[in-house]
Amino acid sequence: MSMPQGVILQRGGEELLLEKVVDRFTTRLQDASQLQRLQSQWRPQSMRPVARGQLLEWVVPAHRLESTLAAARQDEAVRYASHVYRLVQSRQTYVYLTEELTLQVKETTLEAEVDAIAASLGLTLVKPLEGIPRAYVFALDQRASENPIKLANRLSQRPEVLLAEPNVVVQSALLYRPSDDRYSQQWHLNHSGGDELASHSHIDVEAAWEITRGSRSIVIAVTDDGFDLDHPDLQGLGKIVAPTDLRDQDALPLPLESHDNHGTAVAGLAIAEENGQGVVGVAPGCSVMPIRTTGYLDDESIERLFAAAMDQGAAVIVCSWSPASVYFPLSLRQRHALTKAATHGRHGKGCVIVFSAGNANRPVSGTVTEKGWPNQALKGDTTWLNGFAVHPDVITVSACTSLGQKAAYSNWGDAVAVAAPSNNAAPSMALPKLGTVATGPTISQWQPGRGMVTCDRTGSAGYGAESYTKRFGGTSSSCPVVAGVVGLMLSANPNLTAQQVRQILQSTADKIIDQRQDLQLGLSHGTYSKNGHSHWFGHGKVNAQRAVQAARQMAIMDRRSYRTLWLEQSIASPIPDADPNGVVSTLRCQESGRLEAIEVRVDIDHDFLGDLSLTLSSPSGHSVLLQGRTLGSKTQLQATYTHTTTPLLMTLLGDSAQGLWQLRIVDHAPHRHRQITSLGPRFGVELRPCQGRTEDGGRRTEDGGRRGEWMSEWVDGGVGVYSLAAFKKGEAYPQGLEPE
Repeated sequence: MSMPQGVILQRGGEELLLEKVVDRFTTRLQDASQLQRLQSQWRPQSMRPVARGQLLEWVVPAHRLESTLAAARQDEAVRYASHVYRLVQSRQTYVYLTEELTLQVKETTLEAEVDAIAASLGLTLVKPLEGIPRAYVFALDQRASENPIKLANRLSQRPEVLLAEPNVVVQSALLYRPSDDRYSQQWHLNHSGGDELASHSHIDVEAAWEITRGSRSIVIAVTDDGFDLDHPDLQGLGKIVAPTDLRDQDALPLPLESHDNHGTAVAGLAIAEENGQGVVGVAPGCSVMPIRTTGYLDDESIERLFAAAMDQGAAVIVCSWSPASVYFPLSLRQRHALTKAATHGRHGKGCVIVFSAGNANRPVSGTVTEKGWPNQALKGDTTWLNGFAVHPDVITVSACTSLGQKAAYSNWGDAVAVAAPSNNAAPSMALPKLGTVATGPTISQWQPGRGMVTCDRTGSAGYGAESYTKRFGGTSSSCPVVAGVVGLMLSANPNLTAQQVRQILQSTADKIIDQRQDLQLGLSHGTYSKNGHSHWFGHGKVNAQRAVQAARQMAIMDRRSYRTLWLEQSIASPIPDADPNGVVSTLRCQESGRLEAIEVRVDIDHDFLGDLSLTLSSPSGHSVLLQGRTLGSKTQLQATYTHTTTPLLMTLLGDSAQGLWQLRIVDHAPHRHRQITSLGPRFGVELRPCQGRTEDGGRRTEDGGRRGEWMSEWVDGGVGVYSLAAFKKGEAYPQGLEPE
């Protein structure tokens, strides 16, 4: 049966499931002088103002709720009365209804049509929404026979309506804070002041986390020297995706040398899991693709590096490294490798490539008169160039400190896109034969500013004796901070292109100002040009809250039609022993469109599941192992495979949904005779959301065709997980979607 109207809340392009609270309701009074009389009549257990005092919440015994609410609606002193709801996924969150509703229609809709729609539902225009085409705020009047939630659901089914949202009130609360024991030391994420902490020197991530803490479907590839994959903050269901070692050409990118500490620390800043211990990354919900590099910058190494990240589904590529060279232009093949990833990755939307600017306090492109270097390593007019940092498809990140100033070591220049927090220290760089040396003239005085707290190798290896370090820094730290913010942005709006990500990061950055002269070179580049750019800070310090909000808003404004499909098949068939062909269940999708998300549900009875493997094949020929032989002696499998539980499903995103989907079940053990007694609802594939448009461009549920069990829904707009209208046995399949 389809879900009843009134329990689905249209919100931000998503549908949130609500349920009525059984012991309370709200009113707005016409005549406040009647309050004492109403209290005497309704005998509430308690009463309090909500919604800035505009509504009164009445708590009554559950058995009297409906009768009291009915009396309230009939009383002349009451202007408006409503149930109170709560979110099913957050039952402590109460939702209070106001009388307002926001409506946005297609630009081709005439004003007279809007007026007619409003009049038919008992809505009165309050105001148009300035700056948003064909968007209006309406209020319910005396003609309205339904509450705003039900009216929004009714409106959303009309073909000319793009958005219908009731104005609801939710009590505000303190921003989310992780419970991980070292989180309070991670000043760069959020802080409220303290020693060596300037106001707003953090990235304001707690407010961004109110929107998303990251999605496993967004993979952040960290390219570095090695990763302690046993670290508890790099663990979690679906956390690690496609680990790759380009040096040893295997799938174990572990730190093998005593100095291979860098990658673990970088990864921790971007994606450290929220698990109640240790630290938290900027995007703790995102997954990580650890890639151990060859350590060299030849053409083939760079091609393999970016191809590996792109081909295995990375959305963001983190490069906290620079050439060990004063002047390093990219070759044609290297430029092409970056451009290809930034334009062809993510099915054409582009991988977001983030590079550290470097730690020499030099321009990423420019000339400096050098002096005072150790062993006269450099002297006189010297031209600097970091070909990676100036590549037009790269987001180059400089470093600012906990005091809101330029980090003394941070490289700078026209190509810097944004800055992000890190530590402070004297400038240095690595040079062949000399190793890491201080750049000249040497800065001897102490540089104020806190260090970055992040993961370290476990055991005795690493930067210190613990599994965490307080002294990490350099633009190697600021780079993964920005990458984590990008992960949050793409979790909120996965349709953003790489160029849109850059534009949002730059336009939402904080314009921090540092008017001091640089101690080493005597330069002052801490202010902004008329174009809003600073050599030291790019377009400013990255602001996670504003960037994620802008990404989410773009998802809402740039609405497209999507279709959520549920296909299903049930079979009962013997499984041949030790036969690689196994048994196959098939589903045919006859609708076109590109896949944005997928969920697979299986229901299998078998007398020894440990013998079975399950492989899903898409119409394009891609195959994903859903279940290996890890179920042991279990006899029943009821499982749902998603991007979180099975990250390899992300390799199917962007493929065409049209064609034949297959689930292959293979029994790998010889000389046993077993049978699947049920497979699907048993084998169910939810393609969510699949681009497409109904004939009328709107939202509807079709019917006709064969009968059986399945679920389907048209959804107009938004990115997210949508509720499904359910069809039980005896109801019809929508046309064009039939199990085969």
